[in-house]
Amino acid sequence: MKRPVQNAFVSSITLAAIAVALPHAPARAAEPSAKDIMEKVTVTRKLDGSEAVVKMTVTDDKKQTRERDITMATKLYDGGKTEKRIYRFLSPADVQGTSVLVFDYETKADDVWIYLPALRKTRRVVSSQKSQSFMGSEFSYGDLNIPAIDDFDYKLVKEEPFGGEACYVIDVTPKSKEVGESEGYSKKTYWVSKDKFAVVRGLFYDKDGKLLNELVTGNIKLLDAKNKRYRPMHMEMINKQNGRKSVFDSSKVTFAPNTKDEFFTTAYLER
Repeated sequence: MKRPVQNAFVSSITLAAIAVALPHAPARAAEPSAKDIMEKVTVTRKLDGSEAVVKMTVTDDKKQTRERDITMATKLYDGGKTEKRIYRFLSPADVQGTSVLVFDYETKADDVWIYLPALRKTRRVVSSQKSQSFMGSEFSYGDLNIPAIDDFDYKLVKEEPFGGEACYVIDVTPKSKEVGESEGYSKKTYWVSKDKFAVVRGLFYDKDGKLLNELVTGNIKLLDAKNKRYRPMHMEMINKQNGRKSVFDSSKVTFAPNTKDEFFTTAYLER
């Protein structure tokens, strides 16, 4: 009768030893929430400052193309809560001198100004016009800006690869009718690189829930190694309803935290 008691005693010692050992095993990191992922995306794309040359190619539904050469500069202000950007069109002649200034705020409506040299006039784009085309392209002003995180709801749909990157797939929907009307989308679905926390693909649905645009990015470069900041050198937006396509190819991109403040003024637009 004593042997079973002894065996039970040994078993209890073994279980206790296992219990002591288990806390020292590495714990599996919790998966980030969909909102956490999109917050990292907004941070990852922000550079203290940058300067670049961009070629914008617009292809219409008849496969005819137009090219525009642009210089772009960006800089962060307010501790990173505001990103200021300026685009200046160098060619062709019909858009030469046209400039766009953007104050991309983290928690309020963005400010956008456009200088039209033919009219020698600067006009302001109001926040309700974010769905307007950026200089005749398939990109809207809202597509090029960093959205306010708290204006949307997020859902992690699945995980799947795209373009050679392991990705989170996230649905993004506006919290209010006003936000949806301003953006022009009822839903966006993003494929986010798990490694870089950069968007590699996006699907954009119109107000009726029909697929409108597809975004594909490529050649995503690490421009600020210290802070792990990435930016795609290639972005293309394909309109799935009319067959038009617009491509942004960036070259000569430099990490430039000391970019001049004077670039980001309405006075500089008109020079």
